[in-house]
Amino acid sequence: MRVHRCAPVTHAIPFIKMHGLGNDFVVLDARETPLPAMTAQVARALGDRRTGIGFDQLVLLEPSAAPEAGHAFRMRIFNSDGSEVEACGNAARAVALLHGEAAVIETGGGPIALEPLEGGARVDMGSPRFDWDAIPLAYAMDTSAMPVGWESLEGPMAVNVGNPHAIFFVDDADAVELDRLGPVIEHDPLFPERVNVNVASLAGPDHLKLRVWERGAGLTRACGTGACATAVAAIRRGLVGSPVRVTLPGGDLVIAWQPGGTIRMSGPAAESFRGTFDWDAFA
Repeated sequence: MRVHRCAPVTHAIPFIKMHGLGNDFVVLDARETPLPAMTAQVARALGDRRTGIGFDQLVLLEPSAAPEAGHAFRMRIFNSDGSEVEACGNAARAVALLHGEAAVIETGGGPIALEPLEGGARVDMGSPRFDWDAIPLAYAMDTSAMPVGWESLEGPMAVNVGNPHAIFFVDDADAVELDRLGPVIEHDPLFPERVNVNVASLAGPDHLKLRVWERGAGLTRACGTGACATAVAAIRRGLVGSPVRVTLPGGDLVIAWQPGGTIRMSGPAAESFRGTFDWDAFA
């Protein structure tokens, strides 16, 4: 497959299209062959589903900055709006599948451990953070039950799992107008680095139903870090035990966490297709 806007390809760059539960990625592998510098403009152009390749996130693999620490390589993540983010759990599973063996890799949110499984991967996402300035919030408050609200969404928990999340527990996650309230909360001044917005309801013993408004990407079929943050929040509130099954619109993830430990996420990932594009046409 060739994706281009015009004329013959003059600077053909290979890409791999992958997804985790329908949360889709374009993976560019620059571990051995360097690429031109990624910019917000190029990421936005490639992410356009009408004139580009289309994705929720672009994943750029680069050589490790700290190979002496045992890091195999570096993973950078760009949303479809061009913004660079710290972590993406679904992308980490896709990369684990692509890499094909266990590894510790660098991300903007810290090192994470990957382990490919049949049809997917297990990822150790590291330890969650709960301090208000680690989320970060604009000012100090109790992040376990924040004294704030937006219409019917009140009293969220805030968790940083490599990127910031606000989690609201509601009676019916499907009934929330997340397409309307999500961007309002994402851009609220309370969150200086914006925030991912999660609405979750209890679906059964140790089972959560989750919808996510992802900062820089909007409503998504699945969000791995959102599932991690929501499971941690539910375990802390005593709503579920570990491990917990998290059902998103795209399917299920299993999250295991004990207080004081790291978060382990398991779930599927798949390669969709491969192709090339003309870098110059998108720069």
